[in-house]
Amino acid sequence: MKNNTSILMGGVGGQGIVLASRLLAHVIQAHNHELKISEIHGMAQRGGSVITYVRFGREVFSPLIEPGQADYILAAEKLEAWRWLPYLRRGGTMVCSTQEIKPVPVITGKQEYPKTIMEKMQALAEEGTIGRLYAVNALEIAEKCGQPKAATVALIGVLARSLPFPCESYLAALKAIVPTRHLAANEKTFLAGYNYFTE
Repeated sequence: MKNNTSILMGGVGGQGIVLASRLLAHVIQAHNHELKISEIHGMAQRGGSVITYVRFGREVFSPLIEPGQADYILAAEKLEAWRWLPYLRRGGTMVCSTQEIKPVPVITGKQEYPKTIMEKMQALAEEGTIGRLYAVNALEIAEKCGQPKAATVALIGVLARSLPFPCESYLAALKAIVPTRHLAANEKTFLAGYNYFTE
């Protein structure tokens, strides 16, 4: 039995990756697990990558996740999912938004946005390299729930199905962290993600 669980969260600046890690940390701490988190913001203010390592369990000696060691990856954008895929252990779980956000080299015409990311990840899932692939139009879910900026909360909802914590713990975390004026929409978005693959 493993002593800990490793989750890598990746996205671009402004997508709510730091909020997502705070929500998850709140849930983990409520269940008395040892927890370590490391945030790497990079050029977030320019739409660059933002990643967070979340590790919890009985014994956690370091917050860092090495390539091939993440049990779960939550990616708020599909190019970020592809960028961080090497960190997923064989048979691990990928929760990925299908949203496409063009990075600066693509916007300036220096590079092209890869066109077959989802097809490649689906092929890896079929061969077993990726144990479970949950591809979600998280932005659409959040928009339908009245809070487009909460797309990452929808992904947390999907991820929550695979983690050993009850739904109520996530709702309590949202209530503790999200401003009151945005709480109802965030709760609705989380539950839409939580139930996305069960409907």
